[in-house]
This record gives sequence, C-alpha cells and structure tokens, in this order.
Amino acid sequence: MERRNHTVTKFILLGFTTDPMMQLVLFVVFLGVYSVTLLGNNILITLICNDSRLHTPMYFFIGNLSFLDLWYSSVYTPKIRVTCLSEDKSISFEGCVTQFFFSAGLAYSECYLLAAMAYDRYMAIANPLLYAQAMPRSLCICLVVFSYIGGFLNAIILTSNTFTLDFCGDNIIDDFFCDVPPLVKLACDVRDSYQCVLYFLLASNVIAPTLLILASYFFITAAILRICSTEGRLKAFSTCSSHLVSVTLYYGSILYIYSRPSSSYSLERDKMVSTFYTVLFPMLNPMIYSLRNKDVKEALKKLFNLSQASV
Repeated sequence: MERRNHTVTKFILLGFTTDPMMQLVLFVVFLGVYSVTLLGNNILITLICNDSRLHTPMYFFIGNLSFLDLWYSSVYTPKIRVTCLSEDKSISFEGCVTQFFFSAGLAYSECYLLAAMAYDRYMAIANPLLYAQAMPRSLCICLVVFSYIGGFLNAIILTSNTFTLDFCGDNIIDDFFCDVPPLVKLACDVRDSYQCVLYFLLASNVIAPTLLILASYFFITAAILRICSTEGRLKAFSTCSSHLVSVTLYYGSILYIYSRPSSSYSLERDKMVSTFYTVLFPMLNPMIYSLRNKDVKEALKKLFNLSQASV
C-alpha cells in the first residue's frame, strides 16, 4: 500500500547493528569520540581566543572551523548514542526534517569555509609582506558569514525538495541519521526535477568550492616554486599542509557519497563512509591543525602552565 509523506509521522533509524552487545560497544565508542571532539575543539577555540599570537586570519578561520565542527558533530552523535541503547529507534518526522536541515546546512557551510581557508593560505604564501592588508578582519568575517549564509540557504532548498517527495512502503531508514540516499530509497518516485536539484547543489556546494581550492593550490604551488631556498619552500608548504589534509579527507568522503547516481548507492558501504565525515572528521580536525603547529603547541603549554600556577 502506498503511503505518502503527509501521513508519515516518524521514521525508524536502524543504525549500525541489531546485536545488543555490539550496540553497547558502539555506544561507548561514540561516547568517547564525542567527548574527544568536544574537548579538542573547545580547547582549540580557547587557545585561539586567549593567545595574542594566534590572532591572525589563519587561526580565525581555524577557530570558526572548530566552532562549526562542535555543532556538526552534535547533530549526529547524541542521537546515535540514544539509538544504540534504546529499544525505540524512531525519530519523528519533524525531528528528521530538523536533523536533515542542520546536517546539510553545516556540511555545506564547512565546504565554503574550507574554500575560504584555501584562499587565505594563498594570500599568506603569495603575499607574505602584505598578508595583513590583503586579509583584513572585515574580509575574514565576511567570508565566514557568507559560508554560513550560503550553506543554510542551500540547505533550505534541499530540505524543502526532499520532504515533498512521496514516501511509500516502509518508513525504515537503513542508516544512523536522516540523509539523502536512504530517504531517496524510501521515495515512491524520484522526480527528474529533484535529481536536477541534487546536481545543482552538488555543483554549487561541493564542486565549485573544490575548483576554488584547486585553483588556490595551483597558485600556491607556483608561489612556492618561486622561493629560492629549500628551507623556505618547506616552511611555506608546512603552513598549508594541515589544511590540505583536512580538505582531502572531507571532500574525498563527501564526493564519494554524493557524486554518484542514486542507482549505485550501497547503504551499508555508504554508512561507513558517512560516519567518517559526520562523526570522526570533527574529532580529527583539532589534531590535524595542532599536532604539527608550533604556535598552537606553545599556546597550549602556556595555558597548561597558567592552569598549574592557579592550582
């Protein structure tokens, strides 16, 4: 019997497994990941706000990336933990819409923000003497604001189009959150217009920022090659290596999930990949931007010494 979306009051999230023991193990794992995510990103934000040496455009963007990752991880992980422990795996229709909207909005915002960070790295390497003038505070704020506005405007388009699809049959989502691939699987008929919306959003939120990042790194590479000394080249490359790792991991998993036609979706395989960019990536970002960063290490030592002195 066909069941349309206006009669669907809830969805069932299957999560990762039905084995009670494995669900308990996954609860502990995701609790640990979420705790590390909150701790790492909050520490990085605190360091950037409190240490004057980190009051530069690069760290302004890194701080905003950490702030975004805090909310990004919070869209998924608390619900995953509840699903692992509770016998009730349901999520209300309104809850699914809300989770879907913030998931898309934050993901798109992160795509734009990573592109803005690539432009910042280009300006720092190509014009080191004029870096402060080329990246004033007002421009940095505008780029961050644009990232959020662009991300959430596109999230409105995606959410409004997705939840006007006609859902029929089971209301079971074979995933741990409300996402495009499993919802498309539940739709009675995916209109060509909806596919066009998906392609437009993929082009404007993923492919376009990717091209901007590639262009930035093309000019970054050209600028590095113009540096005479090997030491200077290595130092210049090290300033953007963390961002390059972050972009590769995030965009690689996003493109893998959403750049393929719906006929080739494999929910079990995609579930593992989506876990990386939704749950693990926000935890890894603070490590990526701090482990090899001398300024952050020194700021952390300073904060630790002040904490010991106060005790």
